Amino acid sequence: MSTVDLEFVSQLYQKYGSALAEVRDAQRTFHQQNNKTMTPQLDDLEAEITYLLLRENRPETVVEIGTFHGWSTTWILSALRDNGTGHLYSFDIVDNVVRNVPDELAGDRWTFTKGDVKANLGTVPRNTDYLFIDAAHTARFAKWYIENLFPVMPAGIPVSVHDVFHGRRPLPFTEGAVILRWLSTNGIPYFTASHAKAPDIYRRLGELKQDIGLAEPVRTSRDNPMIFFNLP
Repeated sequence: MSTVDLEFVSQLYQKYGSALAEVRDAQRTFHQQNNKTMTPQLDDLEAEITYLLLRENRPETVVEIGTFHGWSTTWILSALRDNGTGHLYSFDIVDNVVRNVPDELAGDRWTFTKGDVKANLGTVPRNTDYLFIDAAHTARFAKWYIENLFPVMPAGIPVSVHDVFHGRRPLPFTEGAVILRWLSTNGIPYFTASHAKAPDIYRRLGELKQDIGLAEPVRTSRDNPMIFFNLP
């Protein structure tokens, strides 16, 4: 798997820009039509980077832990649809997502499991090609997936973890603090487009999007706190 950095992400924006433009338009409309029943969680850059990594890596099996209202789910499913291959397995303790994801996106490419993923670890596919985590943002949950989920995942797969960098550093005793400490201990690099943590990357990606005609926002929030890395 390629290392996720600014150069690589910039190349993906240029490679998949036309397809991304269509998905952005569709997601903007989807948001407007469902603003009473859906609170989007991902900001534009992190949602787009997720889509681009999925397009480039062409995973057959994607696992999403934490769906809430389905904003990330629809971005992921859009990438699998555009790839023409792949299946998404989503887990959450609430099932709001089931009412929000359009049937034409879900198709036969999505399986949703309601319940605590900690109690359903046995049903998480061991052949996962991409792991997306946006659930309980507690130190306890981070320690659980580091100790129980990561070891059963294939080496080298891309991982996304949300809500790490709303500021320059995460608060103590949070998921973000735990996952960053684990990454540091294991010498694993990560990428973020967080406005607070990586303002130069945020600015340069904004300039690139302006140049390729993707400047109009889908959402106005600009935190982009997600981190991206590959499992060792």
